[in-house]
Amino acid sequence: MATVRKRGNTYQIRVSAGYDSKGNQIIKSKTWKPSPTMTERQIKKELETQTVLFEQQVQNGQFLDGNITVSEFIERWFKEYAESQLKVRTLQSYKDLVPRITQALGHIKLCKLQPHHLMEFYNNLTESGIRLDTKYKAIPNLKEIVTDAGYTQKSLSAAANVGVSTVRACYEGRNVSKDTVNKLSAALNRKDIFQPVNSNNTLADTTIVKYHRILSSILTTAVQWQVIPSNPCNRVKPPHVEYKEAPVLDELQLDNLINCLDNEPFEYKTAIMLVIYTGMRRGELCGLNWSDIDFERNLVHITKAILYTPEQGIFEDTPKSRQSSRAINIPQEMITLLKQWKIEQCKQKLLLGDQWKNADKVFTSSNGDVMRPDSLTSWFQRFIKRNNLPNAHLHTLRHVSATLLIAGGVDVATVSSRLGHANKSTTLNIYTHAIKSADAAAANLLQDMLHPQKRYQNEH
Repeated sequence: MATVRKRGNTYQIRVSAGYDSKGNQIIKSKTWKPSPTMTERQIKKELETQTVLFEQQVQNGQFLDGNITVSEFIERWFKEYAESQLKVRTLQSYKDLVPRITQALGHIKLCKLQPHHLMEFYNNLTESGIRLDTKYKAIPNLKEIVTDAGYTQKSLSAAANVGVSTVRACYEGRNVSKDTVNKLSAALNRKDIFQPVNSNNTLADTTIVKYHRILSSILTTAVQWQVIPSNPCNRVKPPHVEYKEAPVLDELQLDNLINCLDNEPFEYKTAIMLVIYTGMRRGELCGLNWSDIDFERNLVHITKAILYTPEQGIFEDTPKSRQSSRAINIPQEMITLLKQWKIEQCKQKLLLGDQWKNADKVFTSSNGDVMRPDSLTSWFQRFIKRNNLPNAHLHTLRHVSATLLIAGGVDVATVSSRLGHANKSTTLNIYTHAIKSADAAAANLLQDMLHPQKRYQNEH
């Protein structure tokens, strides 16, 4: 049975929520404040409604107040908000961060969470050995162990439920995740084939900022749900992040890379040139359907992306943000390449017949199935090594595309739009040096325009 007490111009509604383990009654309370324009009769009627609703919420376990612990609220937040509102990759990244949050802060009641708790947590994250995402490298003779166990690269991939490119990465001595280690170790029945490479490393400032952002997002929801009056994250400054200048290739290096593509399979040449011309992400490239290419208007429509998580495997999703869904103009040279590749792909379809998967993607695996983004990355790394090109990642070409546009005088808003950045500030932060160089060139151009005679003298 609910009880109501009037306190000044507000009303306190109290409802019993049963008894705790010690036999003490648990009381839940809620304060309701009527509008100043309401009549006594309206107040009485609305108060009765609020009382009934509150009593139902308490009895059904739907009522939340500040006495709920951080761990309990995070669990509710995932079920009632995150799982339906966030994109799969974002949701997974948040789930990866939560264990450390609940370990440090989970026992604290939400109403008792203070800025100093958060500052202590962030300081702890800067300590050596705090990382949970230790990377691993395979021992040098992994390939021999795999062969002795009767596996090929492809059969081990299937047995361990990892990509062929992941097995190849292990052979090549590249870093892999704990999840990959567990799967391959189980398939080979060996626990001694991988070694940690960064177990004593500290977390990067960017990672600590991610913890701040997820906490702020969770606590903002708590404020919106009227569980707590304010968000303590708003009173704490996360670590300052120094944006690293995006790695790029100079014009000579890029020209050499493009020339080397002439000796590669036509599909990969077309894919790499499209990344250079558009700056699109690898998942967006793998997600392209032929219907996304407007051959008449020289446009590429980016409406989807191919992504991967350990839980879901390969799947198709909408792009990273609302701004990531976009149309990008491409030159006639790129249109010609795409037309030529479409003809080559049709020949492959005819050769494979019923074995062709017909994913209708612009870029596919050898049997027409969806191309895994990791496969494209692995191929590019081998291409770089095979041709003795400067060390670069596939994502470097996205930076090259943006830097060339900025150097050519294209405004930041247009560059940001082509890249699909959610905010222009992201573009400004990543390409600071290129923008400053373009600004210096603009200053010199103004000088030449204002003093044409002086320019003539300098040139002669």
